[in-house]
Amino acid sequence: MLRLRQTLCRPVLSQAAVRSIFCNRPVLDGCRFQRPPLPQSFAHNTILRDKKILIANRGEIAIRIARAAESLGAKSVAVCAPEDVDSPHVAFADESVVLPQGKTAIAPYLDVKALTDIALERGIDFVHPGYGFLSESADFAQSLENSGVAWVGPPPDVLRLFGDKIQARALASQSGVPVVRGSSNLTSSDECMGLLKNGDVNLPAIVKAAYGGGGRGMRIVRELSQVPSSFDSCQREALTAFGRDEVFLEEFWENTKHLEVQIIADGQGNVVHLYERDCTVQHRHQKVIELAPARNIHPQLRERLLDCAVTLAKNCNYKGA
Repeated sequence: MLRLRQTLCRPVLSQAAVRSIFCNRPVLDGCRFQRPPLPQSFAHNTILRDKKILIANRGEIAIRIARAAESLGAKSVAVCAPEDVDSPHVAFADESVVLPQGKTAIAPYLDVKALTDIALERGIDFVHPGYGFLSESADFAQSLENSGVAWVGPPPDVLRLFGDKIQARALASQSGVPVVRGSSNLTSSDECMGLLKNGDVNLPAIVKAAYGGGGRGMRIVRELSQVPSSFDSCQREALTAFGRDEVFLEEFWENTKHLEVQIIADGQGNVVHLYERDCTVQHRHQKVIELAPARNIHPQLRERLLDCAVTLAKNCNYKGA
């Protein structure tokens, strides 16, 4: 299996061929045929024409961003770890930069200083983070903003707000958006135990890292005897994985749907939703598949859900367009 995997991963195509495959255009003597003229709706002057976009990511999302940039007349700049110099996303971009070696294969893509320095050295106009890696990093967004480089994503203060689940819950409550019964920041397992014994939060419950994500920093509690060990292990994992040990408690609802709403906002108070997606199928609290639209949802409940998402985005001056 290992030998087969190594064979499949070994690059065998030229960079021009890789670009041709992902561009759906043939290669002739190392050159690509030109794509047919863009539709008029895309061919007019845009804010991206002749601009340079740094793609702070790798893989298929980096390719998709580079294709979108090219279609709008912008130049794309890819970054890669030393291990990824032959990756397709590097071949597809107009320019590429090798990031400094990191302790792990993904560490270079999390290097805020290196990415900011590259943006300044290469005269970058916009930085697109894709998803994952630094896409939700308020520090990265702030670093670029301080350097005068445009960040394609929510402002740093909004990223900080939603990066802290306790603050996000508070904003939802203030906005009239229903939230599951829970707590504010908890400092000890005794405090957690007190909330459960008093009935402020009912079992089963879940201890969550306030700055968690990616399925990490969560412990389900079904009996009071599990509180001390669950609280301590969740706090330790939060500190190790996210650098902060704040945790809180929520009721854990089983046999429910996990629905998310896609929104787009311009930061000027204009927010629209792109409907919902069903992310219920999960493994270890991580989504396995997303289905859209969600099935078996009452129309009135769907409208309420969509309205709540738009309200929340408006009340924090969300920007994602």
